[in-house]
Amino acid sequence: MRHFEYIWRSLCFPPGSPPLLSAAIMSGLMSCIVTCVATVRAVGVAPGMVDKWMSAWMLAWPIALVVLLFVAPLTRRLVAALVRSET
Repeated sequence: MRHFEYIWRSLCFPPGSPPLLSAAIMSGLMSCIVTCVATVRAVGVAPGMVDKWMSAWMLAWPIALVVLLFVAPLTRRLVAALVRSET
């Protein structure tokens, strides 16, 4: 059991990384789903569709991550402005 704990702790990220890690996971999942839908819509479920989807996803993910990193602070400010304070 201690061996598993050592491996798990070595895989964990440092304390300051949740915003970047969250953005990476969110952009990865969203770009994966959107490129899948777009690829199926464009070529249908046919031989080679998965290769086209993975190619599109590998292009879309880094773009989505960079956009999310720039847009997230603006989104937080917009949400804060739209939410009424309890005072």
